[in-house]
Amino acid sequence: MTEDKWSQLRQRLLKTIGQNNYTTWIEPLEFDVLEGGVAIFHVPTNFMGNYVSQNFADLILHEFNLSGEPVQRLSFKVASNSPVRPARAPERAEEPYLELADRNVELENSAPRAASATLGKMETLQAAPLDPRFTFDSFVVGKPNELAHAAARRVAEGGPVTFNPLVLYGGVGLGKTHLMHAIAWELIARKPDLNVLYLSAEQFMYRFVQALRERRMMDFKHLFRSVDVLMVDDVQFIAGKGSTQEEFFHTFNALVDQNKQIIISADRAPGEIKDLEDRVKSRLQCGLVVDLHPTDYELRLGILQTKVKQYGTSYPGLEIADGVLEFLAHRISTNVRVLEGALTRLFAFASLVGREIDMDLTQDCLADVLRASERKITVEEIQRKVSDYYNIRMSDIIGPKRLRSFARPRQVAMYLSKQLTSRSLPEIGRRFGGRDHTTVMHGVKRIEELKQTDGQIAEDVEMLRRALEA
Repeated sequence: MTEDKWSQLRQRLLKTIGQNNYTTWIEPLEFDVLEGGVAIFHVPTNFMGNYVSQNFADLILHEFNLSGEPVQRLSFKVASNSPVRPARAPERAEEPYLELADRNVELENSAPRAASATLGKMETLQAAPLDPRFTFDSFVVGKPNELAHAAARRVAEGGPVTFNPLVLYGGVGLGKTHLMHAIAWELIARKPDLNVLYLSAEQFMYRFVQALRERRMMDFKHLFRSVDVLMVDDVQFIAGKGSTQEEFFHTFNALVDQNKQIIISADRAPGEIKDLEDRVKSRLQCGLVVDLHPTDYELRLGILQTKVKQYGTSYPGLEIADGVLEFLAHRISTNVRVLEGALTRLFAFASLVGREIDMDLTQDCLADVLRASERKITVEEIQRKVSDYYNIRMSDIIGPKRLRSFARPRQVAMYLSKQLTSRSLPEIGRRFGGRDHTTVMHGVKRIEELKQTDGQIAEDVEMLRRALEA
C-alpha cells in the first residue's frame, strides 16, 4: 500500500469521524508497512495506540478493505516511554509486547515480536479512554467551582505531592469528570514519563473480581501499585463491597507510602457515602476534599456562551435571538450536561428546519426538558434540608421551642418556603406547628433584614437555596 492510498483513506476517515477526532487520533498515525494482512503504524504514545485500537480500529479496517487492501488487523509500534500506558507488573516490565485479549488488534513496541512469546495471552491493565474535549481550556470557571478548578490545576502541574489524595465531589453534571480528564491530559503533556492510570471505581471492582476468579491477585496488586498517578472516578460505587474496599484501602496506603499521587471523585463527601468503611473514609478525608457546588446563573450563562462560540464553526450563519441563553440558564439549573444537551438539540433542530433560534423555537423544541426542570420544592423538603444544615432535629424547627439556636433556622426555613414555593403564608404557618401567618411574615422580614447586615446568614441562605434547587 502506498502513502498516497493512506492519505486518501485518511480523508474518508475525516468525513466519517469529524475534524476534532481526526486531528486528535488519526492525524498522528504514521503508516509504516502492510505485510501478511497486518497494517503497521507508528504512534507517539502507548495511550494513543490503545485508544485508537479500542475506538477506531473497526472503522479503519473497514476503510482498508473498501480500498481493496485485505487487512485483518492493525498493529502499532510505540516508543518505550508513554504518557498513559497500561500498568504492568514489575516482573513483566521487560516484555515488549502487549496483546489486547478483547479485540483482534495488536499493540507492540518496536522490539521484535519474538520477544513476546513468554507473555502469551495474559491480559494487561488498560486505562479508561480520556475525552479530548475535557481539558482545562474548555472548563468554564465560576464561583461554585473555582476552588476545585484551582486544586485540580495545582495537582496537574505534577510537582511535589501536596494534596494526597485530592477528592473532588459534587452532584451529577457539575464537572467532576471534566476536571479528572483535564488533570490527566495536563500530566500527559507536562510529564510524558509518568504512568497515569485513570479508571472508574466500577472498572477497579471488575478487575479485582476478575483477579480473584483467575487466582491472579499478586498480578493485580503489582499492576495497581506500579502506577505514578492513580485516578478513580465515582468512588461511591465501591461502597458496600467489602473485599473491594479492603483492596482499595491497601492499594491507597501502598501508593501514599511511595509518595504517589491519588485523585478521587465522588457524588458526595467521603463522610456522607453510605456503607463506605470508616477506614476508607478516613483515608479519603486526610487529603484535600473539594466540593463542586451547584452552578449559579452566571456560571450556567457562561457555559452556554462558550458552547455557542464552539458551535459557530459547525453551524455557520445560524442566529440565536437575544434572551434565549438567559432563559435557558434560568430554567435549566440542575445539571450542566442537560443544559449543554439542550443547546445542542436547539442548534441541530434549527439547522434542520432553517430557522433562527428564538424563544418560540426554544419552547417548542425543548418542551420536555423544560417540563422536567420544573421540579416542585416542598415545605417539608426545605425543613429537612435546613435542619440538616444547622445540625438540629426537624422536630425542633416545627416545635414550640424559642431558643435562638432553633428560632433562627426556623426563620430561615420560613423565608425559603416563601421564596421557593407557591404556598401562602397561612399554609406555611400550618406546616410550622400551626403557627399564625403573622409569625411567618415576621420571620421572613427578619431574614431579609439580616441578609443585608449579617454575612453569615446571607451565605447560609444562598447555600441552602442552591442545594434545594440542585
